Amino acid sequence: MTEATGPTGTGTRTASRALDAADAARVATFAALIAVLGMPGSLSLFGNAVPITLQTLGVMLAGAVLGARRGALAVLTLLALVAAGLPLLAGGRGGLGVFAGPSAGYLVGFVAGAFVVGLLVERLRRVTFLGVLLAALVGGVGVVYACGLPVQALVTGVPLTQTAWLSLAFLPGDLLKALACAGVTVAVARAYPAALRSRTRED
Repeated sequence: MTEATGPTGTGTRTASRALDAADAARVATFAALIAVLGMPGSLSLFGNAVPITLQTLGVMLAGAVLGARRGALAVLTLLALVAAGLPLLAGGRGGLGVFAGPSAGYLVGFVAGAFVVGLLVERLRRVTFLGVLLAALVGGVGVVYACGLPVQALVTGVPLTQTAWLSLAFLPGDLLKALACAGVTVAVARAYPAALRSRTRED
């Protein structure tokens, strides 16, 4: 009995470690992608205290491609580096101070948004453009706004209704990012389907 199960158990543990290493590489890659998408900088419109950035696209893609848990972990990895002082947010922002500013709620929303996008895409029977688009809009836009707007209003002292109106300037760009997320995710699903299948395996 011992001889029969020993090698099998060892092989299973080795395969598990290999898969864990692959997951870690994917998580690190998407954390880096979100950081890179902040390199073009940020844009503030109509006096809004929270800038427009491309990093939300990375959040959507992390959830859609990596899945709920790993997508959220990629965002958490980025935020941990930001908390350590690395200037990885759009505009070269970093340090603990950003978690007390107007954008703090959106940063929490990044984690929740990636998780929800991943959860919804995982539930799709087939990865389609429309399905991913809806997931990106719900998680990458709706959830992020739901977390970000109340905190922004609280920190800035601007009424929530007025803050929401100011944030309408984000919507056209967020729609384009959701469209891009859907297009990229569908392309990945077609060219490398194993990348998406690995999200839902048993740990």
